[in-house]
Amino acid sequence: MSDEYLWPARNVSEYAYCPRLFYLMEVEGLYLPNADTEQGKLVHRRVHHPSMAPKEGDSESGGVVRSLTLTSRKLGLTATMDLAEISGNTAVPIEYRKGRPKKVAMAPENPDEPQNPDTIPLHSYEAWPTDRVQLAFHTILLKEVGYDVKKAVLYYASEKCRLEIEVDEDFISEALATLEAAKVCAEGSRPMPLLNDARCPRCSLEPICLPDEVNHQRGLKEVGNMEPRKIWPPRDDGIHVVAQTNGTRIGIRGKTMRITDKDGMIRKEVPLLTVESLSMLGSVQISTQTLHALADKCIPVAYLSSVGRMIAMIDPLDSVSADIRRAQIRKLDDFETCLKLSRVLVAAKIMNQRTLIMRNHKSLCGSALAGMKANAKKVLESESIDSIRGYEGQAAAVYFRHFGGMFDGKSALEFNANGRQRRPPPDPINAYLSLAYSMLTHECVAALRLARLEPSIGAYHVSRPGRPALALDLMEPFRPLIADSVAISAFNRGELAEGHFIRSTAGCALTDSGRRAFFKAYARRMDTQITHPVFGYRLSYRRMIVLHARMIAAWLMGEVPALSFLTTR
Repeated sequence: MSDEYLWPARNVSEYAYCPRLFYLMEVEGLYLPNADTEQGKLVHRRVHHPSMAPKEGDSESGGVVRSLTLTSRKLGLTATMDLAEISGNTAVPIEYRKGRPKKVAMAPENPDEPQNPDTIPLHSYEAWPTDRVQLAFHTILLKEVGYDVKKAVLYYASEKCRLEIEVDEDFISEALATLEAAKVCAEGSRPMPLLNDARCPRCSLEPICLPDEVNHQRGLKEVGNMEPRKIWPPRDDGIHVVAQTNGTRIGIRGKTMRITDKDGMIRKEVPLLTVESLSMLGSVQISTQTLHALADKCIPVAYLSSVGRMIAMIDPLDSVSADIRRAQIRKLDDFETCLKLSRVLVAAKIMNQRTLIMRNHKSLCGSALAGMKANAKKVLESESIDSIRGYEGQAAAVYFRHFGGMFDGKSALEFNANGRQRRPPPDPINAYLSLAYSMLTHECVAALRLARLEPSIGAYHVSRPGRPALALDLMEPFRPLIADSVAISAFNRGELAEGHFIRSTAGCALTDSGRRAFFKAYARRMDTQITHPVFGYRLSYRRMIVLHARMIAAWLMGEVPALSFLTTR
């Protein structure tokens, strides 16, 4: 780290709580909101409005100052205080906290005498270590600019408790020691997560840190056979907006995203707080103000062609981690690393294809199933990526030869005659698969961005200009589970019929009503919950993709020794 770097006091104080949390926030610049952080913003809504600077001739006696920012070049430290009570040359820093103070059991003065629990206090309050350290930083900065600070105050809003802390040598030395330890931590590699710590479930960065999952995969003796705690919400309740009607315009009004048709009629209004992503197919317009608002909320925007091919993606700038990108480039430049990742990806894909045939084919072919299982085993034993591609091709030939047998009606016969074709798709099933694979690619690109990985640098698929190679890698096990499964259910249930497709010399494509039916079935599948084969908890398919992307990042960082991908039975 450069000597000119200014450490935010709030983040440095987190080192006293968890070195890994500090590293993720300060070194890698990662941040995720949750219910606790949003409630904290409400508690701070008044103190976060800076006080006006004093005018010439105003009294210098002081008063209460809000959002006072001070910097120490000597320590490389900066802080913004919630409140500072200033009277002449004396200052008292005050820090607000949303939660409760630490409770400390009190021993009775005369333990041999009978005690009345209604009259004797059972505990006292004291500050949490992170809060003490942050308040000590504020004290140090105030002292450096010439103020005399004899006490500091912590206000815990949940208990309406005001704790006064005496400023002494121990108070200051604890903070300085934490600052030096944090700087040493930042110069090294990412620390390992806490082990089965009770504080992890309330941490906003848990979905990035993955403490239980990483420790479980590391095979620590302390973990044993303990399954990871189900910390993640099982499903993603955010709204994934898809605009696909030509002439649609997307604008912003206040904190609401407004969608209008070509005639200016309002078709839908969506609160920005509920939006997870935005996908625009074909000739859909969006205003610059809306892009700014979506970027501010870290919401990705995908531009796709009318048939679903990804053209561009606008990604918020917060999704970059230099450490993860360095690890990705170094590791994926190594043949052995690419081979290991390719093996588990393709083997999982073949086994999921085999399971889908077993579940849905009208008449099972034992030799075909045995051949696919043998191909998956050979993939895991392959010594080159080219041989993996060969075994994958053999399994795909068997799979798509029997693919039509999982469908009812005329569409199955037409697919059997054409086989799998994509440029252009000649029949409804091929057209549906092409759109489903394009949307799944978009999902995987978004998941990799959330995991701070670069989608264009892959292991199994060759990196080419404009090709999201790692996203194509990640989607391999999910192709049969999501895209192919959606196609089978949509056609067999009658959600899609011949009238939902249009045929031309450019091939077969979905109509507007066909795309609406597709997105309805696709969204239903993405919300379906599935049990992770290793961790044992249930997540929606969309969250499962994000989990796998983050586990790839952890593997590339050297935190977990091996990867396993989702397979179903």
